[in-house]
Amino acid sequence: MQASSGFSVSRPALKSLALAVTLALGAGAALAQEKVLRIAMTAGDIPRTSGQPDQGFEGNRFTGIPMYDALTQWDLSKADKPSELVPGLALSWEVDAKDKTKWLFKLRPGVKFHDGSAFNADAVVWNVNKVLDKEAEQFDPAQVGVTASRMPTLKSARKIDDLTVELTTTEPDSFLPINLSNLFMASPAHWAKKLAAVPASVSGKAERSKAAWTAFAADPSGTGPFKGARLVPRERFEMVKNASYWDPKRTPTIDKVVLLPLPEANSRTAALMSGQVDWIEAPAPDALDAIKARGFKVYSNLQPHIWPWQFSFVEGSPWLDKRVRHAANLCVDRASMKQLLNGQMEPATGIFEPGHPWRGSPSFQIKYDVKAAQALMTQAGYSASKPIKVKIQTSASGSGQMQPLPMNEFIQQNLKECFFDVEFDVVEWNTLFSGWRLGAKDPGANKASATNVTAATMDPFFAMVRFVSTKSFPPLSNNWGFYSNKQVDAVVDKARTTFDAKERDKALAELHTLVVDESPFLFVAHDVGPRAMSAKVGHVVQPQSWFIDIATMTMK
Repeated sequence: MQASSGFSVSRPALKSLALAVTLALGAGAALAQEKVLRIAMTAGDIPRTSGQPDQGFEGNRFTGIPMYDALTQWDLSKADKPSELVPGLALSWEVDAKDKTKWLFKLRPGVKFHDGSAFNADAVVWNVNKVLDKEAEQFDPAQVGVTASRMPTLKSARKIDDLTVELTTTEPDSFLPINLSNLFMASPAHWAKKLAAVPASVSGKAERSKAAWTAFAADPSGTGPFKGARLVPRERFEMVKNASYWDPKRTPTIDKVVLLPLPEANSRTAALMSGQVDWIEAPAPDALDAIKARGFKVYSNLQPHIWPWQFSFVEGSPWLDKRVRHAANLCVDRASMKQLLNGQMEPATGIFEPGHPWRGSPSFQIKYDVKAAQALMTQAGYSASKPIKVKIQTSASGSGQMQPLPMNEFIQQNLKECFFDVEFDVVEWNTLFSGWRLGAKDPGANKASATNVTAATMDPFFAMVRFVSTKSFPPLSNNWGFYSNKQVDAVVDKARTTFDAKERDKALAELHTLVVDESPFLFVAHDVGPRAMSAKVGHVVQPQSWFIDIATMTMK
């Protein structure tokens, strides 16, 4: 099968693209005076800039981590081993030995927000309440969906003193410090100024809060290594360096970062090849040789990130029969798909591969075996003349989606050989991502029997728990398909309430064994995060993470 994303751009189209991007970035002379890094994202819009980004984890990568900090964060400084959780705005944390629903976090002293106000325990409480307390003045429903589902057990925050905060969970949860890497700290003082500037004619509490957050998004204030400078929705976002950042190792030398949304792979590739941007995410696979020949550098590394179909288990779903789920997993030629993507993926035989401490010992071995798949489908009552109809909701682009249309078309042809009749419902990426938390029963799912949302897998909650726990049913978290299994729930509870690392690893290996054997997913590929950059961009570390640190990069 030929990829539908072949790199072919006409000279007039290239000129038009060059003109559009040049106009968006401003005069070339201005760029020459500063060290400016220009990035073309896969997102169709600028990720939200108010502290809790949308657009999936691409938002965290480009408007979250650069402008904001969390209590905990990922070490993105190494390429030769998986990223580890390290202190961020919290210097240390510990769970209460007598009550494991309570945690004490000791905060980093001397940290300032971009507006000059102090980061302290009051700021932590304020930021927790912005997404958890509906009665809070700063509560923002727009930020809840992309935050609460990533830390579903967090219940409340309480100030102990200026540099100590107590966080309480609804149940013992050893995953909490990891989950908190997604709660970015925005400036309460800066937001209060935006609220005070809202016209008196806007009288409702919710309306005033929304107006204040809109103003904050246009002029954000976090504690991160970059400061927001200029926002043009759907066109560009500019950040400038924070010369007084609290961590000298991550204080930028790049003066400005410009983010451009370019969701189409060929457009991104053309922008790089014509010199209009310095960095593109997910280049067109069949343009990689041409990109390298022109002196650009291509970076990739195995990431904790999986490209799956997540099955529906609602009444009437075609995936309720485990034989059908196993057959689909046996009918995908992942090695040929890797060739289609010019090597920019690794085949998935589960969420974790052999050698990982959470792999376990699944009895179901995922491989390419058409005859075995056909036999399972025959047992389930299907044949070439009586195929099973499945509908998959996907996107044309987006954060971590790799090359979704060519990949899905490839799977469609594979599965046809195993008596599947595959239909696609292609929606905009942010719509797909927002619907992920609403679930298969929501009207927005358009009666799809599977969703194709890629997932970060760097920790137990993100990798497995949010997809298979009954407690993670929509809208609480991302168990989109309403999968429920008492044995799985019991193992989830055991892992979540185990605070000894080695014992927790054993429970997580047991959980992954069940996940592979039950196959609530079509396991397809592990992302390697390909990105292409100008040789002018230096000190690039492509970590084994979905994220990357712009702050430590240089520009020649």
